[in-house]
Amino acid sequence: MTGPTEPATAPPAPAPAPAPAPDRPGRRAGTSTALTGAQLWARSRGFLLALGILLVSAVLLAGLQTGDHHGRLDPRSPDPEGSRALAQLLQERGVTTRVVTNATDAAAAAGPGTTLLVTDPDLLGASQRRAIRSAIDLSGGRTVLIAPGDSLSDLAPAARTGGFAHQDDLDPACTLPAAATAGRASTGGDLRYTAGPAGATACYPSGGRPTLLVLPGTTKGGDTVLLGSESVLLNERLAEEGNASLALQLLGSRPDLVWYLPTLADMTAADDTEDQSLLDLVPSGWHWALLQLFAAAVLAALWRARRLGPLVTERLPVAVRASEATEGRARLYRKADARDRASTVLRAATRERLAALVGVPPAQAHDPASLVPAVSARLGDGTRDVTTLLFGTTPADDAALVALADHLDALEREVRTS
Repeated sequence: MTGPTEPATAPPAPAPAPAPAPDRPGRRAGTSTALTGAQLWARSRGFLLALGILLVSAVLLAGLQTGDHHGRLDPRSPDPEGSRALAQLLQERGVTTRVVTNATDAAAAAGPGTTLLVTDPDLLGASQRRAIRSAIDLSGGRTVLIAPGDSLSDLAPAARTGGFAHQDDLDPACTLPAAATAGRASTGGDLRYTAGPAGATACYPSGGRPTLLVLPGTTKGGDTVLLGSESVLLNERLAEEGNASLALQLLGSRPDLVWYLPTLADMTAADDTEDQSLLDLVPSGWHWALLQLFAAAVLAALWRARRLGPLVTERLPVAVRASEATEGRARLYRKADARDRASTVLRAATRERLAALVGVPPAQAHDPASLVPAVSARLGDGTRDVTTLLFGTTPADDAALVALADHLDALEREVRTS
């Protein structure tokens, strides 16, 4: 006889699969954290666009600057401030023009049948001025200096500058054949000179001082022409007044014309016999720029200096428990063996809390004469040395420091419960 059968138990239901964690925005589950091509493009397209615009602008600018565009007073330049028109007129009259950019080459090319034109004498350095001065003295040809100022003491020491001529177009008022033939010309608007030594010819005066001065040669003949303005050589002014006639006669009196265009490299070239420092290689105008940059750097350093202003509190990016901060500070004290600092902090905090409990003002919390009697009166125990406990010396070791902390806690508890 069989007993009652137990009901069959159903198999346990399978546990529900855990729900998949929600994906982070912009990131698929199970995929790499590397940026996709679309994300890379979205992040870098602004930079690539700016770089492309910069490259296109550079190419266009380089294309516009190619060709026959040259600098100011360049006989190859058709620009308004170039001198190509004058060079072509000289060529039609049989004058050969040679462009040089080095003082040594210019001095070597000068001779009795040569006109040496220096477009900007004030750009020349000491060695370059000596080379041009040697050509003036020994070549026996003509040297034309355009608006020389500071360089006069080296290139034409017999003459001096006499201020500025504020009127552009002037009458010749002299017997120089070239000026008499040209008539009124645009020699003003820039420098004028003193009358010069005996034998000099002064033309086109402005306020009684000439803007064109012809100085006779010293040893081998020839002459030196000081032209106070470059206007008579420019393409845009050549057709005005008698500018073309004056320029052709001044520069076309010899069959060869050496057109010297000083460059920055030539100006800063080191002398063969003199050593130059780094500051000597810096153009004079840049010294003020370097001084301004230095002043700007000092001001920026003062502006960015953090120690010059008062300390400010900042909110921590995360919440830190007080116990963690206390433990961290205690570890720093222990690592530095700063028992004096630790005991001072413990006693000061205890004194402030006790002062609030016994009714001593906060300003007198650290005054033994005010705090000790009030605490002793609250305890009613005259045997305890409250003064030593609250204002004593530094503990001798870590054990004494721990004992001090325990005694301070006990004292505060007694005061609270009394």
